[in-house]
Amino acid sequence: MPEQPDPDHARPDGTDDATVEAVGKVSEAFEWMIRARGALYTFHQQMGRADLVLGEGVQQLRAAGHTELADRLSTEWVGRNALPDRWTFEIVEAFDDTYWRVAVELEREVRDALLGGRRHVHESQMKASRRDGSDEGSLPGPTDDVEDTPGQAGPAPV
Repeated sequence: MPEQPDPDHARPDGTDDATVEAVGKVSEAFEWMIRARGALYTFHQQMGRADLVLGEGVQQLRAAGHTELADRLSTEWVGRNALPDRWTFEIVEAFDDTYWRVAVELEREVRDALLGGRRHVHESQMKASRRDGSDEGSLPGPTDDVEDTPGQAGPAPV
């Protein structure tokens, strides 16, 4: 079984618990922000699809002889801004430029400055304690880790 935590996720020598926990909290916030960004991009794509489907509905209304309603939908709803002066692509671009880019840079800066650039040190320590029996009230856990090459999926050739 590989060493736990593995060297790519091990706490740098001299790093205290409080620092590992604090960086872990910054990483958790970053991960929540990633999820929020995903929801924003989902919103962007769903609104785009809704507008395309609405356009099809307008064409069908017009073909069915409901010209007045089709015209109203076409002039008041199709292509409408999602927020004042903005379509959803402009919203996601503004988010990326205003928030995302800064968060990515600062999260990396914190990891680089305090953990030698290592990611998920806090979680790696949690994994080790949950599996070696040192976690309060737990027995040694699974031994399903296999040697692998970082960045490559699956076990190493035998």
